[in-house]
Amino acid sequence: MRGDLVRKLLARGLTTGLAVLAFLVVALTGATGWGLTVAVAALTAAAVERRIRPNAEVVAESVLIAAGILVGYARRGDDSFEPALALAAAGLLGLVLLSGPLRAAGALEIRAANLPVRSWVPRLTARLDDALFGLLAVVAVAAGLDLPPWVALAAVLLVAAGCGAAGLDLARRRFRPSAGGGPVGRALRRHQPEFVLYFSAPPGSEYQVTMWLPYLERIGRPFLVLVREPEHLSPIAAATRAPVVFCPTLKAMDEALVPSLRVAFYVNHGAKNSHCIRFSQLGHVQLHHGDSDKAPSANPVSGIFDKIFVAGPAAIERYARAGVEIPAEKFVVVGRPQVEAIEVRREPARGLAAPTVLYTPTWTGHHADANYCSLPVAETILRRLLDRGATVILRAHPYTAQNPASARQLARLTELLAVDRARSGRAHLWGAAAGRELTLAECVNRSDALISDVSGVISDYLYSGKPYAVTDMGAGGADFVTRFPLAEAGYVLRRDMSNLDEVLTELLDTDPKAAERWGTRARYLGDFPADSYAEAFLDAARRELEPGWNPPAPRTADAVAPDGSPLSPTAQ
Repeated sequence: MRGDLVRKLLARGLTTGLAVLAFLVVALTGATGWGLTVAVAALTAAAVERRIRPNAEVVAESVLIAAGILVGYARRGDDSFEPALALAAAGLLGLVLLSGPLRAAGALEIRAANLPVRSWVPRLTARLDDALFGLLAVVAVAAGLDLPPWVALAAVLLVAAGCGAAGLDLARRRFRPSAGGGPVGRALRRHQPEFVLYFSAPPGSEYQVTMWLPYLERIGRPFLVLVREPEHLSPIAAATRAPVVFCPTLKAMDEALVPSLRVAFYVNHGAKNSHCIRFSQLGHVQLHHGDSDKAPSANPVSGIFDKIFVAGPAAIERYARAGVEIPAEKFVVVGRPQVEAIEVRREPARGLAAPTVLYTPTWTGHHADANYCSLPVAETILRRLLDRGATVILRAHPYTAQNPASARQLARLTELLAVDRARSGRAHLWGAAAGRELTLAECVNRSDALISDVSGVISDYLYSGKPYAVTDMGAGGADFVTRFPLAEAGYVLRRDMSNLDEVLTELLDTDPKAAERWGTRARYLGDFPADSYAEAFLDAARRELEPGWNPPAPRTADAVAPDGSPLSPTAQ
């Protein structure tokens, strides 16, 4: 994204500029104190850049900063030779030059959470830049305060000892690997996992995994989560008691995928999925991380999996509509277990005086053909809802901040809701209050209606039986419902918002499609009993783990009235 690129370029320029300036001030002028101050500022800029660009290479800048600090230190003393300072200088420059290779070697090590193993080496090497910046800052402060050179030498030796121990351990494992595998592999063999949830995605995508963890745990068999990006290790480990393993290389995967495994589950179509598909002794099952009419939901790559778990028959139709030919026996209808916590409203909610409306704009997508985002017109939607006395729950997509324009539009919406909440007292929700403190199911349960872009949220909301509107952000017109059939049971908002008032009246007052939604609900979410809805997924997963396992006879689905709506328990 353009804004992200500008931010990275600014961080790069600031780090480089301050490093050069610090060296020049110390080396070419007598303002040693000012030069050391600039050096500390350069270190701070380098640390900030590492947060913005985790893989940023700052060796040249670090060498310049270290050289400037050492020159300043030497000038602070008398003209005599200081052996301690010379040793500190050699050690410091050596650490600067060796930190990159040591960090790269550590990054290739397997790491684990929720396993009784020690993995201090990769943790240390991952924080090596922070330790180095801290060491440079300590030496700069020692120079500024004119402390004895042995203070700097002691600090250098302390960091060097840790780096040396890590380097020796890495070398030992490279050149004399244990015959029984590493500690992570041995711990996993003891754990005896029967299936693995494999995950690769950009940082911030952990929700794709966490939505499935409670149901994988309910299968009742030991399992592990294997991630391919280090940023996912900690947040996913915090969401489960199952082992979570970070495998940076194919060799690390060989260690983690122990013989007890039978099945690998996937939640997206990430490019690195192929690294796990190559293990032909496993069954490979695609779960997806939502059910929607978006183009990625009919990805031809799905054909590489042995089984594709889908929420309802509509998902199978979606592949066929997109021209993706996949054998029928690969599909298994399992419902969408995440909706079991959603409360079902059996009677149409018409003529609501003070409705609560959930608004869920999606993000702009990786490509133009997957951009369904309504944020450019969202202010008009929200203002009209406020005019109708509605309380708004604004739950934006986790990727929204990746697009600077979307981030600004979202900020404008939150400002609008904050002003109205202060004026009217209506309990609007946004930001963390709607996106992290509440689950999607809780947001659905608090609302009377939904306005959403094309996304998996609509399928989940459909389970509630409550009305929804879908934004048509393209030039779809009459073709929109053909391409996105889920919109047929909802109310379509045109891009120019010319039918906004009409749609809001249908959504909140008359709801003429109330009966139609129940038939659509069965097509998209399966026809399973409400009080055991998630069992369809659990039974299917257990069948994959034990091909000879026979699940209990399925119960009949909820009874329905002639108009397609579910009968209340007293009427059955």
